Amino acid sequence: MGGDSGDYQPAMDSGQVRLKELGYKQELKRDLSVFSNFAISFSIISVLTGITTTYNTGLRFGGTVTLVYGWFVAGSFTMCVGLSMAEICSSYPTSGGLYYWSAMLAGPRWAPLASWMTGWFNIVGQWAVTASVDFSLAQLIQVIVLLSTGGRNGGGYEGSDYVVIGIHGGILFIHALLNSLPISVLSFIGQLAALWNLLGVLVLMILIPLVSTERATTKFVFTNFNTDNDLGITSYAYIFVLGLLMSQYTITGYDASAHMTEETVDADKNGPRGIISAIGISIIFGWGYILGISYAVTDIPSLLSETNNSGGYAIAEIFYLAFKNRFGSGTGGIVCLGIVAVAVFFCGMSSVTSNSRMAYAFSRDGAMPLSPLWHKVNSREVPINAVWLSALISFCMALTSLGSIVAFQAMVSIATIGLYIAYAIPIILRVTLARNTFVPGPFSLGRYGMLVGWVAVVWVATISVLFSLPVAYPITAETLNYTPVAVAGLVAITLSYWLLSARHWFTGPVSNIVS
Repeated sequence: MGGDSGDYQPAMDSGQVRLKELGYKQELKRDLSVFSNFAISFSIISVLTGITTTYNTGLRFGGTVTLVYGWFVAGSFTMCVGLSMAEICSSYPTSGGLYYWSAMLAGPRWAPLASWMTGWFNIVGQWAVTASVDFSLAQLIQVIVLLSTGGRNGGGYEGSDYVVIGIHGGILFIHALLNSLPISVLSFIGQLAALWNLLGVLVLMILIPLVSTERATTKFVFTNFNTDNDLGITSYAYIFVLGLLMSQYTITGYDASAHMTEETVDADKNGPRGIISAIGISIIFGWGYILGISYAVTDIPSLLSETNNSGGYAIAEIFYLAFKNRFGSGTGGIVCLGIVAVAVFFCGMSSVTSNSRMAYAFSRDGAMPLSPLWHKVNSREVPINAVWLSALISFCMALTSLGSIVAFQAMVSIATIGLYIAYAIPIILRVTLARNTFVPGPFSLGRYGMLVGWVAVVWVATISVLFSLPVAYPITAETLNYTPVAVAGLVAITLSYWLLSARHWFTGPVSNIVS
């Protein structure tokens, strides 16, 4: 697309026409199909990544009941959030995504502030996602090495915190290198990632229960509620909602479809399709994965015990024991962990892609310090500086793990709560200030738009409270949930920056078409 030899102009597709109407020129290469757009969001949601790395949380808080039913609770409400976002995306298909939508929906008076708050919550939430995904991969690699060298009880090698952070830095560096390639290459890798996630889930959900010598009964999987969490929490309802974090953390990041719209063909139709299909297919495949793995769960305390071979990494222990008990060697389990590790790698890579597009768009509108630098696009039509900035910031966020794992967990919580607040702001504006003025694009919820929007807003408000609750009693400096502190800190910094400086110069999205 593009090219301006002489007077000839190639026919613009619907997404490009809409982008021009919104006041932006086409600077990125519009090369992604609907499948490529879906693939990037699907590989960021990556059920293999989210479920594997946070399975311990679900197992500790409620066990298989929270995992099996909680997944549908979180998934159903998340679909409402996704449907509302898809409807807005159809009307405003730009790389800025959420913060651009907020500006359009808030009206002239509130547009700059709404856009500013949404944008900063979105981009910091995205950086936190990349930091947590790649840190999870570094930890998983460390567990794979531990099991390959004999396990915790067989004198296996256990990397220090510095080794893990070193691996994390290396992974981010590779992700930045890959994201420096043209979008056509990233599109191919994204499609490969989606297929890997789909096939990986199918293989593991069948193979693990098949190989396991001890299987849980169906009654256990669907009715066993684990209250034995050693954290002083006994209320069933409280335990259940804490366990929901696994599901909600997993089904996050589908705003990537919106951030890729300036590179997607017919984006006003295909962007919304990308969001909805990524969530829907993730719900189905994720449930299959949870179910398959849960049939191999028989002794929850031993899976969570730090004295087991995997050092307390539940899914690693499940895979390892399944093969060890069946064949006398846990090698097959280590190979299965390798399948997950590749999925996590793809997830982190797509996260950097999405981050960089958001940074590119936000700096195009002058919102970030040194904006002209991050808005630069190279000869391959890649926002190269934004790619490396995103990798660097994600690395710095993970450095907090060296000081305190509690501080790092607060960072990770911004990945869920921060992003969902960014998702909710434009939806709140859509159902309040813009309820009579919003003009839907080709994808519209019609008369259900308001209802779905309100359900989405109430859900985000609910999880923001739930995931800020203490996760252990008595509450000490080590057990305090720092999520509200982290989120309040982000609000304080962005609002202060606004009041002291940005309100004087940031006007919201700025057209870059010279008339």
